[in-house]
Amino acid sequence: MEIAIIAHDGKKADLINFLIKNTEILQNENVSLIGTGTTGGKAEAAGFKTRRMLSGPLGGDAQIAGRVAEGLTQMVFFFKDPLSSHPHEADINMLIRVCDVHNVPLATNEATAQLLLEAIAQRL
Repeated sequence: MEIAIIAHDGKKADLINFLIKNTEILQNENVSLIGTGTTGGKAEAAGFKTRRMLSGPLGGDAQIAGRVAEGLTQMVFFFKDPLSSHPHEADINMLIRVCDVHNVPLATNEATAQLLLEAIAQRL
């Protein structure tokens, strides 16, 4: 199962802490991580093998959306910062739309991401 990890700057630390808290599930041989540039780099620094895409504003969100559309990515964790504006909002909305179109689970906060991980942990 390929899981995409993305986080706005104000939520990157929260996402990395979430990954660390769920290391056992996420380092299962049946789980692989992909991430946008900076988020993926922070995940790697925390010890997670992560395939890195471009930075979000440079097209990383679109690359991940393409992988969702191709059926390569089965789940997306996108920790959004609702208190900040984002210049690439159109790319963010496109990724959310692609997840909806292809019925791919998308978590925009830690509580939802935790529920999704607990659900897949039973199948790994």
